[in-house]
Amino acid sequence: MHYYKKGARWIACLAMALGAGFAQAAPLALDVSGAIASINDPSHKVYHVTEAQLLALPVHSITTSTTWTPRSTFSGPLLADILKLVGAHGSQIEVRTLDDYAETIPVSDCDRYGVIVAYSMNGKRLKVSDFGPLFIIYPRDAFPTELSGADADSKFVWQIKGLIVK
Repeated sequence: MHYYKKGARWIACLAMALGAGFAQAAPLALDVSGAIASINDPSHKVYHVTEAQLLALPVHSITTSTTWTPRSTFSGPLLADILKLVGAHGSQIEVRTLDDYAETIPVSDCDRYGVIVAYSMNGKRLKVSDFGPLFIIYPRDAFPTELSGADADSKFVWQIKGLIVK
C-alpha cells in the first residue's frame, strides 16, 4: 500500500507539472479583423497571422522599462508591419487578449513611437505567465513624459490574441 501511495503521488505531481507546461504554451499567432483589405479565413472574416509569418517580419527591438518590468530588451515586428501585411485602413486598433481584456490604441502611435508587438524579452520567448505570447511595447524610456501614467500604461497590452482595426 505504501508503494501505491508514493506512485500515485508521483503520477499526480507529473500530471500537474505537465499541465502547468501546457498552460504556459500559447500559440504565437494573431487574428486581425475589421478594416483590413486581406483575409485568409473567409468564414471568420479574419486574417490569421501565423507564427511563421510573424517570425518572417523584420525584427525590431526596444529597450525600455515598463510599470511591470525592469529595463529590458523586447523584440518582435513593428505593429505597422503587421497592419501593412493585412492591408489595414483604420485609425484605431482594438487589442484583444487571452482573458478578453480590450484596449484601443491609435494607429498614429505606430509612426510616432515605433510600437512593436514583442514575442521575446531579453532574448527569451514570452510565455503566458510572463506577458506572452505577444506584448505591445512602446519606447517608454525614450518618451518618459508622454508614456508615463495610467493612460500610457493601458497601451502596454500583453497576452494578445487579436487585433480589430477600426
